Amino acid sequence: MISRDFLKAGHTPTLFAAFLYFDLSFMVWVILGPLGVAIAKDFGLDPAQKGLMVAIPVLAGALLRLVNGILVDRIGPKKTGMIGQLIVLTGLAVAWTLGVHNYHQVLALGVVLGVAGASFAVALPLASRWYPQEHQGLALGIAGAGNSGTALAALFAPMLAKAFGWQNVIGLAAIPLAVAFAVYMLLAKDAPEQPAPKKLAEYLDVLKVPDAWWLMLLYGVTFGGFVGLASSLTIYFNAEYGLDPVIAGFFTAACVFAGSFIRPVGGALADRHGGVRTLSVVYALAALGLGVASFKLPTAWFALGALMFSMLALGAGNGAVFQLAPQRFRKEIGVMTGLIGMTGGIGGFYLASTLGLAKKLTGDYQIGFLGFAALALFALLALHGLKARWRAVWPTLHGDAAPVRV
Repeated sequence: MISRDFLKAGHTPTLFAAFLYFDLSFMVWVILGPLGVAIAKDFGLDPAQKGLMVAIPVLAGALLRLVNGILVDRIGPKKTGMIGQLIVLTGLAVAWTLGVHNYHQVLALGVVLGVAGASFAVALPLASRWYPQEHQGLALGIAGAGNSGTALAALFAPMLAKAFGWQNVIGLAAIPLAVAFAVYMLLAKDAPEQPAPKKLAEYLDVLKVPDAWWLMLLYGVTFGGFVGLASSLTIYFNAEYGLDPVIAGFFTAACVFAGSFIRPVGGALADRHGGVRTLSVVYALAALGLGVASFKLPTAWFALGALMFSMLALGAGNGAVFQLAPQRFRKEIGVMTGLIGMTGGIGGFYLASTLGLAKKLTGDYQIGFLGFAALALFALLALHGLKARWRAVWPTLHGDAAPVRV
């Protein structure tokens, strides 16, 4: 998959630094989910409160991605990433030193963790600007495989919480983040060609283009499904099947690893076969998997199979959307990454919060799963209507010979 031409085309140290920064930032971003069972026990939270607790970092990260997208275009991705990492490290240190004493303080911590989730809008442009159009899907797939950080949280946070208490896990999380910061400082470089700074109002001009809204919707489904499930599944497996939080974390990690490491595959498939064709398959499979998962399956293992299937589809879709975005918005990729990432996070907030609300109101999670499956089917129908125009118009937009595969 990774050819010699790909290695020569860009800057491998920057690509690695972008991946590591993204990976460990995402680990921290969703850490309240794997810690959710312990936190809920300490503060006596109901299912809706648990859902909101894991959804707040997702929403904060979504909104801050737009801010980061603008900063990337104005001061460059490397400086923007440095600022974000320092804010998160400081927030974790303060929370660990002073302690988290009630539910509202947990929500406040979730807002700070949202800064880590906004790393998406930095890491992807940092990598993207080093690579030509024909390698965008793979380059952004590799950088975006930092989604796997959510699996690290699910894998280790419940075990560490059991051994040291969940509040100490917040302090321990700062250690790998500090390592990632050091690597980032040493290896990451901004690409030689950076867009000239624009007036702030000009960054939102892309919202006048309907294609921007469609790409935002497409990612709202793929990434929203991925991060919403990553944030919620530890609580889900514990509540629905009575799994110990550590075992529930292992199940969650399996789902997240599946969705994370298929992202570069999704990008590479989109490079070869076109983003529209790849996404069409993705949405059909995701809707099927989420529909099956909505019925309380007989055992946790059956549920694991259905949810891993769903995460594989959603993860591949994440890579495919970002094969399309640079082709349509080459010069505005920084702010478009922020906007697309923002709606991805909003999709995750919707799924995580509605799963908790569905459990509280109906006693199970079915309505939450089915609602998101319906969104996947809507995205599939939208693509069917858009593909002819995109394939006809996009290759003519930039006035050069760069290949476009929609």
